[in-house]
Amino acid sequence: MSTQIHTPESRPMWGVIWMLATGLTFVAVTAIVKHIGGGVPPAEAAFLRYVLGLVFLIPMLRPLIKANLQRRQIILFGWRGVVHSIGVILWFFAMTKIPIADVTAMNYLSPIYVTIGAALFLREKLAFRRILAIVVALIGAMIILRPGFREVSIGHIAMLFTAVLFAASYLIAKRMADEVNPVVVVAMLSIMVPIGLAPFAYAQWVTPTLVQVGWLFLVACFATTGHLTMTLAFRAAPMTVTQPVTFLQLVWASALGALVFAEPIDRYVVLGGLVIFASVSFITWREAVLKRRALAS
Repeated sequence: MSTQIHTPESRPMWGVIWMLATGLTFVAVTAIVKHIGGGVPPAEAAFLRYVLGLVFLIPMLRPLIKANLQRRQIILFGWRGVVHSIGVILWFFAMTKIPIADVTAMNYLSPIYVTIGAALFLREKLAFRRILAIVVALIGAMIILRPGFREVSIGHIAMLFTAVLFAASYLIAKRMADEVNPVVVVAMLSIMVPIGLAPFAYAQWVTPTLVQVGWLFLVACFATTGHLTMTLAFRAAPMTVTQPVTFLQLVWASALGALVFAEPIDRYVVLGGLVIFASVSFITWREAVLKRRALAS
């Protein structure tokens, strides 16, 4: 996880605005996928979302061609495509099984797994405070799941694996972003994921209606816009400014689930999401502090 340092050129207000837009677009993605429901199998829905999103790859072709990727880099991008593809399938599946708020809250676990993975595979230091924050985040996950007090749905289990797989994908992206243009990293994901999803989609293919294709194209539009606005937010302000705004996604997701899909608001999900979010925010804040100290020394 990288942190942008606050400089005179930083624009905190714009960072907040862009992150608000990011939250709204990602909630729109979850709402549309929830609306489609089980009408299209999860793997097929994910495949169509990425295939329809290939139109956004056109502006990235020139830097991709100029990248002249090495064999090792292509293999790493391929592995990222594999883990991200499975993660996307599980995410689409979870959306058909559990409330939107549960999916959103459990998504907050990904940065925690990224922190663990960075320590294990990228040899980043895992200080006691980080370990404590990870433990707190796992407690937050237990508050959401409440094993022994309610039945843990297969959708919740799917989201646990989704967070792990997305974390692995982000770690590979972090490694590759140090070697190639970030645009190339995004472009390779856009290419590799449809390839990884294709056999799963073919295995359970159901011919979609034009309406379903239209909804999935909207998912691609909102998802691409969300990644763009998130990048703009990180460029405009430090993550210590933008990170707290992401918790509003859980508020909006809970409200959307209650008002549109008649999903009851579960206070334990909100509480668990808040605990996980607090842990992620603490790790982000500590990284910013350590970065400032390193630059000052």
